[in-house]
Amino acid sequence: MSKALDKLKSYHQRGVVEAGCDEAGRGCLAGPVVAAAVILPPRVRIAGLNDSKKLPASKRAQLRAEIEKKAVSWAIGMVSPAEIDRINILNASFLAMHRALDQLQQKPEHLLIDGNRFKPYRNLPHTCFVKGDGRFLAIAAASILAKTFRDELMCQLHEEHPHFGWKQNMGYPTVAHRTAIIEHGMTEHHRTTFRVVDPQLKLKL
Repeated sequence: MSKALDKLKSYHQRGVVEAGCDEAGRGCLAGPVVAAAVILPPRVRIAGLNDSKKLPASKRAQLRAEIEKKAVSWAIGMVSPAEIDRINILNASFLAMHRALDQLQQKPEHLLIDGNRFKPYRNLPHTCFVKGDGRFLAIAAASILAKTFRDELMCQLHEEHPHFGWKQNMGYPTVAHRTAIIEHGMTEHHRTTFRVVDPQLKLKL
């Protein structure tokens, strides 16, 4: 058994159908926030499954295919930049998870949430875990799906707006991304309520 499987737990409550939930893109300047919900079967074996941030893109892609094949049910939810600006990123993260949960083909009995806060979903019990994607297989699987789906989308958007380097930065606030916003302006994919200017760089729009 791999070290990742030795470390990550397959369940929080034995005998309960649990869905792991995680999101990607919360700290970006552009693009949607994307969440995934995943229900894994008992005693599932997915070698190398871990927090998506700890894995290279090639390994995430490999794990995504295996998760989609082996999961009892999985789903993706997204919240657009315009919605993020309207309801704020925290609420948008909750909404993205809710939208993913809406699409699960099997109803979970308990939710395992990555992070320390969550807005209750349809009266289902939930438990929040800080760094849960490094503690539970279902949350790690959700982190992989959310990250890979969002990265794929940002690479597609890059073809429309290559100036911003989204294929490399995935919409995160790099110096190159912020500089491109100053030079080319913002697109409909940017979050207008986020601080684009980094005071340390003394950049001005």
